Amino acid sequence: MKFAVITGVSRGLGQSVAELFLEQGIHVIGISRSNSETLNKVAEQNNVSFQQFSCDLSDLKAIEETFNQITNEIFNQELSGVYLVNNAAVLEPMDQAMNINGEDLAYHVQVNTIAPMVLTNLFLKKASDYQVPLIAAAVTSGAAERPVYGWSAYCSTKASLNMYTETVALEQDQLNTEHKLIAFSPGIMDTAMQEKIRSSSEEEFADVETFKDYKKNKLLKDTDAVGGVLVDILTDEASIINGKVYNVKEYL
Repeated sequence: MKFAVITGVSRGLGQSVAELFLEQGIHVIGISRSNSETLNKVAEQNNVSFQQFSCDLSDLKAIEETFNQITNEIFNQELSGVYLVNNAAVLEPMDQAMNINGEDLAYHVQVNTIAPMVLTNLFLKKASDYQVPLIAAAVTSGAAERPVYGWSAYCSTKASLNMYTETVALEQDQLNTEHKLIAFSPGIMDTAMQEKIRSSSEEEFADVETFKDYKKNKLLKDTDAVGGVLVDILTDEASIINGKVYNVKEYL
């Protein structure tokens, strides 16, 4: 029996990935503020389970409590493996760095970097204790590798997530465990995040017209197609390169 734990599961890439796992007979646990009736139906159709846990990823105590609830559910069963997909993220604040207040910045860093790091750390420890292989993926961005005007927070948190992935994968290799960690850059997709980008002003985000053109010219990728690439990578466990930052451009 295998479980996939996915954050930001109620829409966009997270929902697409969850559906694909369910269709492959893998039980899914979603971490999201809202439930998904779609995923409940897909789970029922494929004779697997979908459970959703509500959690504020800006609250460290809430993350730890949710982790304990999830692991009490799944680690008491005959597990052959666990997938963890850290997909949830925020884009705001989008603005010149000097205009960003400390509270907004702290929230952004907590959700985009600290939450996925904490969840991965906790799952690594639990999986090691139970001798169950963990395959973890952090959804990153091309913004991790280049500066983008108005995205000082987003570029920085995604870059830190890439380095965290590479570093922890190095540790797991040297410890000779079965655990694998990757980062996955999904490119530009047709999601609610893209809508927020297009609604920003040029003063806040200098490339806003470029992103409007992506939508106008139908250059935004479908989340199901991108999710399919990620699930294919994760489920081909023997071929995973530990610590690699995979880019969807290599596949689509």
